This record gives sequence, structure tokens and C-alpha cells, in this order.
Amino acid sequence: MRTLVVVASALVLAGCTGPADGPRASAPPVATQAQPTASSPTVGLPYPDWPTYHGDAARTGVSVTMQPARGAPRLVASLKLDGAVYASPLVVAGTTIVATENDSVYALTGSGRQLWRTHLGTPSPAGERPCGNIDPLGITGTPAYDAGTRTVFAVAEYGGPPRHELVALDARTGVLRWRASVDLAGTDAVAMQERGALTITGGRVWVPFGGLDGDCGNYKGRVIGVPLGGSGPTVSYTVPTSREAGIWAPPGPNVDATGRLFVSVGNGAARADDPYDHSDSVLELDSGARLVDSFSPATWAADNAADADLGSEGPALVGDWIFIAGKSGTAYVLRKNALGGIGGQVSSAPICTSFGGTAVRADVVYVPCTDGVRAVRVDAAGHMQVLWHAAGAVTGSPVVGGGRIWTLDVMAGVLHGLDPATGRSSGSVQVGTVTRFATPALYGSHVLVPTVEGLAIVASS
Repeated sequence: MRTLVVVASALVLAGCTGPADGPRASAPPVATQAQPTASSPTVGLPYPDWPTYHGDAARTGVSVTMQPARGAPRLVASLKLDGAVYASPLVVAGTTIVATENDSVYALTGSGRQLWRTHLGTPSPAGERPCGNIDPLGITGTPAYDAGTRTVFAVAEYGGPPRHELVALDARTGVLRWRASVDLAGTDAVAMQERGALTITGGRVWVPFGGLDGDCGNYKGRVIGVPLGGSGPTVSYTVPTSREAGIWAPPGPNVDATGRLFVSVGNGAARADDPYDHSDSVLELDSGARLVDSFSPATWAADNAADADLGSEGPALVGDWIFIAGKSGTAYVLRKNALGGIGGQVSSAPICTSFGGTAVRADVVYVPCTDGVRAVRVDAAGHMQVLWHAAGAVTGSPVVGGGRIWTLDVMAGVLHGLDPATGRSSGSVQVGTVTRFATPALYGSHVLVPTVEGLAIVASS
């Protein structure tokens, strides 16, 4: 079992070189690490943290404490940071945490004033990589916050050559606590991409990996579990395919109340005459990163050949069920405690093609469809019913709070607050250019939207 080599924050200016899949890569310096300009509150806060993608480990995307929205949303601030923001913001102890593709992590007040910024190194330029659609490539996956240690975890990609590093930052000051390579043997670091959100469970921070846009090079889907303190052995699961089968959906692993991890997997190399390789699937992993159960459609081999797999959307936990819809247009409901193997779904229906992360409230899943968000009820028998279909341009990964479904018209850069009963827009506001998988965070009366310039802060009423 591989042991991570950790460099204490006192040694961040030192480092040793090595191959990307060997010991740790060269540690880039922390170029800028400002001390806080003001203290962030830690007690008496009226709202719970939003510490991970869609607010919790189950990726529900629901804020039950957000103030009721009245009237049209309004733009409070549009912040320019040092790079594009693909990751969702976090809010911890009233402080907003934002990571950029320039390998920087910021802490901001609710009004957008900078508390600290930690710059981790130089991101990878497009010319270093055989394909891909992000330039430069720095921090893409949404970070995660551990309340027990008050630590923010993020994975940064650096250039010269491309390599990936998990970093742990003090959430109050931005001081680097430790850093460690997460490039393991068996793949090419240059072809791997960390797009999915990190999550925390079982005393570990979990990091998913897939490939670059274009499916080039020797990459494989992988999930790595690193101890929260940074020392000790990692655990990892790699999809048993010859190549591909990326675990890249933006929500990363979804975690249920017992600590089980559920991930969706993209198209693999296997075709009709090849053995099943656990691609085009939903996988369940235990706290040791061991495969427990799996589901794939009966059409998995044809889906692989057509790049019509399940890996584009994260699994949604809906009570005893799992809802999943990917690129093919067919949605599936699975039993959470018995995923069903190949073709073992409880129900399936032609719902939509979906990319991104769902939100779940009670038995309703809000699905980011490429032709407009849908609300889908999963009943007690595991069957699906479409309740409404939003306007076709409103395709962003939704979150729920203040009596609205908050989602983006990605092409126009417009945030909409949808009526949860009808799916019609109850108000909208221009937030600027956003990326395809941009999803907001919710805190108090604010909707926090990542943009290619930085961060848009929107008041919900």
C-alpha cells in the first residue's frame, strides 16, 4: 500500500524532483500567502456551513436556512480574481472560500473583501497536454472543508511537467499545513484530470480522477483516499479497464449516511466482444476504497462505443434509491443497497441527457438536462415521474433554497430562480460568463456563482 510523502508547511520552499507516478513531485513554492486582514467570525453564526459541493456529502444541494426569496435577485458584487473559477465556492464560519485555475485559494467576507489568498504554484498550460479544454489547468475540482481540523483541502495541477498535488490549508489564515502528490502508478499524470469535487468521510479526504476533454492518453478512472492529517497510507480504487472509464462528474463521490461512496464512471475501452470492465457504471466503494457493488446498463458496451455513458452526472441519493442519468438520454433508478449489476435497474425512462450535479429534496430530483432542468419524482416503488421541464436554455446544475431552484442559463451567463412548483423563472440576473458545469453555493440570502472572472455575489431578495 502506497504511503504519501508529506512536506510540512515549514518546508514548503524545498522539494525533491521525481517522476510523476513515483514519489512526490517537486513542491512549487507558495508565492503569495497573505495574513488575514480581518478576523472571520467563528461563533454565533446564524447559518450552517456550505463546506463541500452542493452543501453536504450527499450532494443534496439544499439550504433549509436560506432566507425566503422575494422579488428579483440582484447582483451585489462581481469580483475579479486571478483566474477562472470552475469549482463551486464553499462557505465556512461565514467566510467564502474560492479556488481558481491559477492555483490560488481565496478567503472572502460575505461582501467580497479579501481576507487571505494562498497561491500554490504555476498551473499547467495547454501546450503541455495532449488534449483538454481548460487553459491553464490549475484547481478545477471543488475543494472540501473539514470542520474538525478547520482545514480546506484542494487538488492543484501544476505545469512543467503536469502533476497533481493535494494541499491542506488552515481555513482561518490560508497557511499551508501540508501537501502531497496524488499521482499514483499505472497512469500518465499528463493525461489525468481532477475535475470532480473532493469529499470527506471516514477520516479521509477523497479525490476522484478522470481524463481530459478529448479522452487522450493513458488515463483511468480512480478514487484516492488520503488521511486527513496527511500522513499514513493512502487507499485507492482504479477502474479495471485498459484505459479511460474516468470518474470525472463535477459532484465527485456522493456519500450516504453510513459512509459508503457512490461514483459514476464514464466510457471505457471495452466493446461488445470484450469482458466487462466496470465502465459506464455506478460503483459503490467502502471506506477502504474497495469495490462493494456496481450497476451498468445492459447497453454498456454500445454506450462505450458511442460515448453515451453515465459518467457525465453524479449519482443522486434519493432515500432508498439512486437516480442516475448520463449522456444516453435514459435515466435509471437503482436500489441503493443492491445496485443490480448489469441491467439490474428498478426502473428506467427516457428523461434527458444530463451533465453535472443534481439537487435532491425529499423524493424530487432536480436534474441538469441539456435541454432544460427537470424536476423528477422517484416514488415509493422506484418509478419516475417528470413534474416539470424548465426553459431549454436553463441547463445549469441546480441548488435549492429560499423557496427557489437556483440554476444558470450557462450560455447567457444568467442566474435564474425557478418556482419549485412549476419550473418557471421567478426572476433572473446577469452574473457574467460562466463555465459549463458552474453551480452556485447558498449562504444566508446570498447565491454565490463561480465565473470565468472570479465570483458573482447575488442577493436572493
